Amino acid sequence: MAYTLITANRNYSSWSLRPWVLMKALGIDFADRIEPFTAPANYDAFRSFSPTGQVPALIDGERTVWDSLGITLYLADRHPGVWPSDEAARAFAQCAVTEMHGGFSALRNDCTMNVGTRVRPRAMRPALVRDVARLREIFSEGLSRFGGPWLAGAKFTAIDAFFAPVAYRIRTYGLDIGTSQVWVDTVLDHPAMKQWEAEALAETWREEGHEADLAACGDVIADYRTQG
Repeated sequence: MAYTLITANRNYSSWSLRPWVLMKALGIDFADRIEPFTAPANYDAFRSFSPTGQVPALIDGERTVWDSLGITLYLADRHPGVWPSDEAARAFAQCAVTEMHGGFSALRNDCTMNVGTRVRPRAMRPALVRDVARLREIFSEGLSRFGGPWLAGAKFTAIDAFFAPVAYRIRTYGLDIGTSQVWVDTVLDHPAMKQWEAEALAETWREEGHEADLAACGDVIADYRTQG
């Protein structure tokens, strides 16, 4: 039985993107089900398919697997290629993935994901400056140690999936990532990322809370989304 992956709006849902792009990149078949954010609070509605009331959620027969990291670990037990085969690269990837999953709060708060817009930040708090500097370190280390073009070597793995939403944030807010821009350009050019972006731009859903978060992050200087 094929998996069903439940995600939310392409434009907003960075957590949804992680397992979606990983499964697409690795050729893991799944039914694609979108449950859009339609209200400031979606918890009760999402509880019908996710124990946390959040996305993403992976349905495998009678089993529900939740949280982007939980889904990644579940898939790694069943499919090759989720983690790099090289031991050093795998250790690096696993550490970076867990750091991304649990950290970078300033980046999340100050640079909310919005695929279809371009934003001029009004200011960068010291915490955001530190987060961007840490991104440069991780990207530079991965590319230099393991040879690229991906963050842990020659193949797209979970580390690239977990930082894929960051690539959109870097582009949306014009963040300076230095020489690691080469990885940003590479991941944005991946066919799965192009598909996600095309679907994001085609969406006409707008959710008031996410739009307010965007407005708080800076001045919108371009909006490429389809207008509903």
